[in-house]
Amino acid sequence: MEITNVSEYEPIAKEKLPKMVYDYYASGAEDQWTLKENREAFFQDSRFSLVYTRPYWLQDGRPCWMVGNLGGRYLARFRPRILIDVSKIDMTTTILGFKISMPIMIAPTAMQKMAHPEGEYATARAASSAGTIMTLSSWATSSVEEVASTGPGIRFFQLYVYRDRNVVAQLVRRAERAGFKAIALTVDTPRLGRREADIKNRFTLPPFLTLKNFEGLDLGKMDKSDDSGLASYVAGQIDRTLSWKDVKWLQSITSLPILVKGVLTAEDASLAIQNKAAGIIVSNHGARQLDYVPATITALEEVVGAARGRVPVFLDGGVRRGTDVFKALALGASGVFIGRPVLFSLAAEGEAGVRKVLKLLRDEFELTMALSGCISLKDITRNHIITPAEAKHSISRL
Repeated sequence: MEITNVSEYEPIAKEKLPKMVYDYYASGAEDQWTLKENREAFFQDSRFSLVYTRPYWLQDGRPCWMVGNLGGRYLARFRPRILIDVSKIDMTTTILGFKISMPIMIAPTAMQKMAHPEGEYATARAASSAGTIMTLSSWATSSVEEVASTGPGIRFFQLYVYRDRNVVAQLVRRAERAGFKAIALTVDTPRLGRREADIKNRFTLPPFLTLKNFEGLDLGKMDKSDDSGLASYVAGQIDRTLSWKDVKWLQSITSLPILVKGVLTAEDASLAIQNKAAGIIVSNHGARQLDYVPATITALEEVVGAARGRVPVFLDGGVRRGTDVFKALALGASGVFIGRPVLFSLAAEGEAGVRKVLKLLRDEFELTMALSGCISLKDITRNHIITPAEAKHSISRL
């Protein structure tokens, strides 16, 4: 079968993976409303059944009012410009001072060796080959040192904060020594979301694998449980008292820039900046934590408005097309992170699959830029898209 878009990898992965593993990668929390919304918000029409307004600020400081729909969709249509020389397209960008080939990066996803024997090794090599950033999960099945051994590359490290701060400090120092360039602090998981597929499957890490970063600390294994082994592990190890003071504490033990991952509101974006975060990742944890939170593309502009250009804002969740990348950038994101497409392509074709996913998204994004009349990322502006609310408002003024 010839793969022509990244979504075609999922059914292949479903056939190849054990049910417990596929369900762990693919499922969301509770009713999985947000899981569906993360994707559909990119392409379904808004249904303005319950409308709300709230103020926000554009990057240039101008106040605006956001019209939204609680429970509806957030479709952004393109406003392409024509008769522009698009013979050369520049997709390069700089993230935290590091130049990469495109604003498409790899999100942290746990336990990749459940998908393929090479796991995080394959993902790291594919990211490096594509000239982009890989973010390694705390719960990887390859350690920071092992991933570093695959060769050069720009890599971030995603961090969960354990109750034992010595464990956290040791892990951060290891990531620094291994050449990782930033910490992506996950802040939306003081407790694990209710993932019913994992409960039904009695999910646990296969016995031949460990959480490699914690192997020498007697924290690398998960005990079997009457429900989800991961939920039991999180309940026993992750610190529920995590607060903004811990961002300060992390800054005191590392010189690496800290990205706050899991922001969905303007209020928390402002607090992240007050606490000197180097950047913000708009994320709902792949819809695996609190169900009925908004799709990340829906929350993005509110967060960007609050950030007012003071720190970069990134989007994580639901990206499956180059057109999705363009929409995110037009709404103010500095880049996007992809998760499940990496896992499914890894399961289907190993490193070659991850390389192909990155190339497909790159090619689609480049084409979208060309057909929109944008020759560099700075050319992509809010004027290149229009939402249903804006279209309705424009018509009412005619």
